[in-house]
Amino acid sequence: MRLAFFGDIVGRSGRDGLAEHLPGLKRRLGLEFVIVNAENAAAGFGITENTARELFQAGADCLTLGNHSWDQKEALTYIVREPRLIRPLNYPVMADAPGRGAQMFTTEQGRNVMVVNLLGRVFMDALDDPFAAVDRELNACPLGLAADAIVVDMHAEATSEKMAMGHFCDGRASLVVGTHSHVPTADAQILNGGTAYQTDAGACADYDSVIGNDKEEPLRRFTTRISGGRYKPAEGPATVCGVFVETDPATGLARRIEPIRVGGRLAQTVPLVEMAGA
Repeated sequence: MRLAFFGDIVGRSGRDGLAEHLPGLKRRLGLEFVIVNAENAAAGFGITENTARELFQAGADCLTLGNHSWDQKEALTYIVREPRLIRPLNYPVMADAPGRGAQMFTTEQGRNVMVVNLLGRVFMDALDDPFAAVDRELNACPLGLAADAIVVDMHAEATSEKMAMGHFCDGRASLVVGTHSHVPTADAQILNGGTAYQTDAGACADYDSVIGNDKEEPLRRFTTRISGGRYKPAEGPATVCGVFVETDPATGLARRIEPIRVGGRLAQTVPLVEMAGA
């Protein structure tokens, strides 16, 4: 099975970049399922129904969120109506957060894909333990038996916490991929137990920026410690960043992982043609 995960969409530039590049990538790579982190899709903060619709129309099958899940208040009601939108699983029970943190999807080919969204706790919001939360989901939905593929989006600040999650899920998930940092890492690999892993998928954003934001305001705050206004997404051409994974049809474990990086300033030569024909 061939699937792809794309990192944080940042504003209009990220949405336009995905719409431009995803249809061609789906054809070239033979993608059966596409997951996109969309927590920065609406002007850099949260998601709205209209921005989500744009991403679904571009070809996303599932959208994950993160620490900006509720920045746009309409997301609190939209997520109840839209099962393809996933928020972090490890909200405290007492929070009674709307929506769901894990969801099973069935592809057009009849295969079952489980998507899990988690929020880290190191330098992040104080939610429940993401390790205990994902452990319950993976035990309830064994890879290769209940699901043909399982993808875990670990939305976290610390690379160590993301790496720990990868090893914790090794052998029980098809892919564990980090989001939130907006910078693609160079450690795409298949772990010992067969789980594909990358510390951060990067962002779908204009990289002539500070992690997708227009440079002026972040530079002001770093140099003067004085806020001059809100952060705004940079508006230049986006680089679309993500990972491609091919799984074993019998076990659901990874046979291949490759970075995807097309368009914009960070575009690189990735062997997409070879992957499509492999």
